[in-house]
Amino acid sequence: MKIIILGAGQVGGTLAENLVDENNDITVVDTDADRLRQLQDQFDLRVVNGHGSHPRVLRDAGAEDADMLVAVTNSDETNMIACQIAYSLFNTPNKIARIRATEYIRESDKLFLPEQIPIDYLISPEQLVIDYIYKLIQYPGALQVVNFAEGKVSIVAVKAYYGGSLVGNALSSLREHMPHIDTRVVAIFRQDRPIRPQGSTIIEAGDEVFFVASTQHIRAVMSELQRLEKPYKRLMIVGGGNVGAGLARRLEKDYSVKLIERNQKRATELAELLHDTIVFYGDASDQELLTEEHIEQMDVFIALTNDDEANIMSAMLAKKMGAKKAMVLIQRSAYVELVQGGVIDIAISPQQATISALLSHVRKADIVNVSSLRRGVAEAIEAIAHGDENTSKVVGKKISEIKLPPGTIIGAIVREEEVIIASDYHIIEQGDHVIMFITDKKYVPEVEKLFQPSPFFL
Repeated sequence: MKIIILGAGQVGGTLAENLVDENNDITVVDTDADRLRQLQDQFDLRVVNGHGSHPRVLRDAGAEDADMLVAVTNSDETNMIACQIAYSLFNTPNKIARIRATEYIRESDKLFLPEQIPIDYLISPEQLVIDYIYKLIQYPGALQVVNFAEGKVSIVAVKAYYGGSLVGNALSSLREHMPHIDTRVVAIFRQDRPIRPQGSTIIEAGDEVFFVASTQHIRAVMSELQRLEKPYKRLMIVGGGNVGAGLARRLEKDYSVKLIERNQKRATELAELLHDTIVFYGDASDQELLTEEHIEQMDVFIALTNDDEANIMSAMLAKKMGAKKAMVLIQRSAYVELVQGGVIDIAISPQQATISALLSHVRKADIVNVSSLRRGVAEAIEAIAHGDENTSKVVGKKISEIKLPPGTIIGAIVREEEVIIASDYHIIEQGDHVIMFITDKKYVPEVEKLFQPSPFFL
């Protein structure tokens, strides 16, 4: 596939890295010549130095025969205009744009249409982060919650702790512990190394366990791996930007929410905008303020400013002063691995959330959902099976007969409204939504090939 990426920042660069590995023809456009040179030295791709919305630059990038344009510059307006020009001048079939401003998002159903601004897929990083955090609040103790098949199935990451009834026991005993609930462990990471789960595998305290289950059964399965935490009630959010304000609005009806904003004018605006959130003007690193607002009673402290260091330091202080959990928004990917799992419970990367959404639209075969897991090392994929026994490598076959790449496990099948937790004897049918976990993303192209029907396959 011939893909043009506008923007060579963290998202554009990471997307290029993912797609180059999958034998795509990639061209990256940016105004920063040094950054382009760096990408070209690292990866097998073309670069064009220039403004992404200029017709000449797009023409130089190969827009006349490109299959897809992905506009992820830091400017919403540049991204929108680039999609318009790709449509009007080059008839580019697929156009994806990252749009951040809530003013545009609010009117997206009227704005982003073929006869208006022709964006086929809209990516809103802020909304993705809000959704991500909201799921973690819903399921106390989860490290990551990813939904598939319109929310029917979820893959959940949890840390196994002493006290969970499955800890110290073999996976084969899972059925005995939960005879009425179907679930499957699709991956285990022990000291950051993947272990292929088998019936004889014993869960150890400290393991990071990924399981797949019907969404309605998440809490029941989690209780087997750790002592089930009480539902969260009291939350403190730091930062009243788009993410902080949007999250508060989403949570305030069901939780007791406090929000700290260091800009006085913005704090006043938020106090009027948020009806059930208590808004404070102040600095989250102010011990006196945290004491006054009873930080020790907070179930979760969520730092969402644009300053990584401020988020990390305020979260560490909040934990020291008694907050039960700390979640932190971190822009720099290098920081995410450094801080998660210590004092800070969960580090949230907006780049990884954005990459997941983008990959759902640029994968080959009929891939309808992609989630980047474990800081981009692993992936969970939802693919639709097409064809028949003569044209497909998967349709009509038992799971045990499918030649899956190393580290790939089929966790669940969604057949119309039915959720089937996968076992070796299950047969894939035409139209099935197949949920897979891949411990090493380098095998994604092989998985895609499995789900591409071919008239020449015998």
